[in-house]
Amino acid sequence: MKKSSLLLALAGLMISFVTQAVAAERVRVTTTFGAFVVELQRDRAPLTVENFLAYVRQGYYTNTLFHRVIANFVVQGGGVGTDYKAKPVNKSIANEAGNGLKNLRGTVGLARASGPHSGDTQFYINVADNADLDPLPTRWGYAVFGKVIEGMEVVDRISISPTGAAGPFKQDAPLQQVLIQKIEIIADQGAATPAPAAAPAASPVAAPPAGETPPAGTAPAPAETPAVPPGDASQSAPPPK
Repeated sequence: MKKSSLLLALAGLMISFVTQAVAAERVRVTTTFGAFVVELQRDRAPLTVENFLAYVRQGYYTNTLFHRVIANFVVQGGGVGTDYKAKPVNKSIANEAGNGLKNLRGTVGLARASGPHSGDTQFYINVADNADLDPLPTRWGYAVFGKVIEGMEVVDRISISPTGAAGPFKQDAPLQQVLIQKIEIIADQGAATPAPAAAPAASPVAAPPAGETPPAGTAPAPAETPAVPPGDASQSAPPPK
């Protein structure tokens, strides 16, 4: 009887640990336009998720900008300060674009420069289905590692911000800064079932983002802002970097 009770207690403890681990795979992004929640998909993009969470734990994203916004395409940020200077980054990580996750509306991907393995801190959110960012046998794609499960309306509001030139950016920078006030890991709040992300009404037509050269007839991939090309505020990646 004692042995059975011990086994049950251990099983309960293990379930508790698993539940906590799963709960830690969601983050809340608080911006000057409101907050939204992202569910991370470690099972498909373990390197990218761990890299992102490492920066979150450091408080790296506090007071950074969504510096690149293209309506009907993506919003990108996570590496540029309010002074429009790129923040220092750790080493780049391997591209996990071949993980089966597609760049659909509401998904979150890792921005990068033209090099396939140049992603580091910047990320982007798809505000439309962007198949041109997915990998093909003839090209690298942009790695999706999460999806917005709450607050997509906030992302939509950001995506239709008036844009133009600001700092080193010649275009696509919000004229009113969109600040990421903080990104924090949140505990489980019950099953958060993502609701279908309806497309925003009357969004302006998007201009092609910066990034690796897409095949003829396709929209350019988002570009990340690296510290200097691949890492500065002019780097490009899927919508990011």
